[in-house]
Amino acid sequence: MSLPSPLERLIGSFGKFPGVGEKTARRMVFFMLGQSPEWAKSLAKAISDAAEQLSSCGECGAITTGEICEVCSDPTRDRKKICVVESQEDCVAMEQSGVYRGLYHVLGGRFSPLDDQEIPRASLDLLKRRICELSADEIILALDPRIEGDLTAYAVQEAIAGERVRISRLSYGLPVGGSIGYADRATLHVALESRREMESGG
Repeated sequence: MSLPSPLERLIGSFGKFPGVGEKTARRMVFFMLGQSPEWAKSLAKAISDAAEQLSSCGECGAITTGEICEVCSDPTRDRKKICVVESQEDCVAMEQSGVYRGLYHVLGGRFSPLDDQEIPRASLDLLKRRICELSADEIILALDPRIEGDLTAYAVQEAIAGERVRISRLSYGLPVGGSIGYADRATLHVALESRREMESGG
């Protein structure tokens, strides 16, 4: 049986979410269609508002509703420490855990040659500039404990080589193959407190 085109398009859109296959997308769509018209309109408005109002912080790249995010504009934060994360989602996970009080830097990508992915050069250049402007004394690499995270960590280390700053990485208290975005508060706290300094590649 062929599906009505609006339904097919909606299922296709839901199927683009990470980890969502066709069957799961279909269940989600039929759940949504089973709700009241007001609920559907509210959801549509929330998505529209987010798309229109959210942007990236001009300093760190975190998600925000203004030009500069709340963390970067908060004078009480430790401005000598910069926590480097791969994505805006990882930044939110770290911040909501409440275990870190420094600044952030969102790379906006990762280094994964097999997937033909690279860290945006502009992001690495911005990180170097921020290290100098803030006179940062530590860069904390909060990257996933998997091969892509290792490659990304070394790429960042190479990009900021020569800067007088300590470079550390979250402890492998995080599960190998796991993700920063899904780690709980206790895990992130232990990983942050037991972070280790990276050895120079030189």
